[in-house]
Amino acid sequence: EVQLVESGGGLVEPGGSLRLSCAASGYTPRRGCIGWFRQAPGKEREGVARLRSGVFDFYADSVKGRFTISQDIAKSTVYLQMDSLKPEDTAMYYCAAGSTTCALWSEYPYWGQGTQVTVSS
Repeated sequence: EVQLVESGGGLVEPGGSLRLSCAASGYTPRRGCIGWFRQAPGKEREGVARLRSGVFDFYADSVKGRFTISQDIAKSTVYLQMDSLKPEDTAMYYCAAGSTTCALWSEYPYWGQGTQVTVSS
């Protein structure tokens, strides 16, 4: 059974940083795509960053230069380092895995429960 467990969300002031973690049990992060999506209230879910077969594949334009996706293969964990956070980054962040086409959230069979990120002064 595949389980994805996110952690690391919280409340941070604008300009601050957070690091999200996604611990993947029963799943090898180097297979297919694994990445991060986010959804703010009243908005559609959007892709933030992803790895494809363990290699960087995508950042959303809105996070380029501020967010970094990485993985620790030994720990089967994927990270999202978020720097220079803005209020518009406020959302529930989800880890998702298992897609081979990767672009659409509906193509991912495995999801974590989400972790809330709130950027506010």
